[in-house]
Amino acid sequence: MEENKSNGRDEIYSAKVKAGKRTYFFDVKSTRSNDYYLTITESKKRFKEDGFTYEKHKIFLYKEDFNKFMEALNNTVNHVKTELMPDVDFTQFDQMREEAHAETEGSVAKAGSDSELKWD
Repeated sequence: MEENKSNGRDEIYSAKVKAGKRTYFFDVKSTRSNDYYLTITESKKRFKEDGFTYEKHKIFLYKEDFNKFMEALNNTVNHVKTELMPDVDFTQFDQMREEAHAETEGSVAKAGSDSELKWD
């Protein structure tokens, strides 16, 4: 997960999660009245004949729903982990992500400073 902090009025905080062919963005934004809300964006890269495009889906989450949302999300994930897939070691996915991140950093270091990096 990558995190960015922004000093702009509209976007206060942002975290990015790469998950296979999808990327999730968690952004804290402010309203004109200095209230805060969260947007969750799922972005999928789609290939077309003339290149590619990003398909995006966005959820707006307001402060009065934070606790209900987190409770439902935690309960749902815990149900899958304990009731539906109790034999799966979910920490293995963290280890796989760390290994992939280390490989990516190694290939960037090998590429040297002359190569051009392109970010999604």
